[in-house]
Amino acid sequence: MTSRDDIVLEITPDVLLKAYACGIFPMAEAADDPALYWIEPERRGILPLDHLHIPSRLKRTIRHGTFEVRIDSAFDAVIAGCGASKPGRQSTWINDKIRMLCKTLFEKGFCHTVETWHEGQLVGGLYGVSLGGAFFGESMFSTERDASKVALTYLAARLIHGGYRLLDCQFVTDHLRQFGTIEINRAEFHVELEAALAVSGQFLRLPSDASGIEILDIIEAAQAPV
Repeated sequence: MTSRDDIVLEITPDVLLKAYACGIFPMAEAADDPALYWIEPERRGILPLDHLHIPSRLKRTIRHGTFEVRIDSAFDAVIAGCGASKPGRQSTWINDKIRMLCKTLFEKGFCHTVETWHEGQLVGGLYGVSLGGAFFGESMFSTERDASKVALTYLAARLIHGGYRLLDCQFVTDHLRQFGTIEINRAEFHVELEAALAVSGQFLRLPSDASGIEILDIIEAAQAPV
């Protein structure tokens, strides 16, 4: 019989990529739990890139350039921020195994970070896995108001500009719902995933110094008529 430890040892970066391509992702029960569990939700959260909603106040923050946004410059710090405890959340699902696997994918160009900086300090960001024309958002964090929301907005614009078809959010939260995140069933998700994997998204196509105005213009131009 396979033990939980055996399952942990079997997960390699290549296996992880194949799992994402099948609509499966790993999670740990807690940060100090060495085991990983494969998750395939019956209901899946996705953020349609052609139906994004950016709150007016957030648009003003982006236009004003309150935060500096960087790409792929601080992977370790971002994943540490995503895995840190905070009021109301003493533990997370990001354990050492996930950190190691994602760091390897980052080094291979499959995992990316979008980071928000203020006065030279990292104050928010997100990370996720890129495969074909699909981006699998894993986690985000912020220590200043709107920092993670700005990162998500910049991510969406980068995916649109790079020709992506799918932004997987895994689960719907209040934080994500305000951007237009919807929930679809497993069968619908697999249809979306198959179409996205047939596309070659270019995560780095958008210049890293794109301005907030350029970001908002990209998103607005991609929106489907209501």
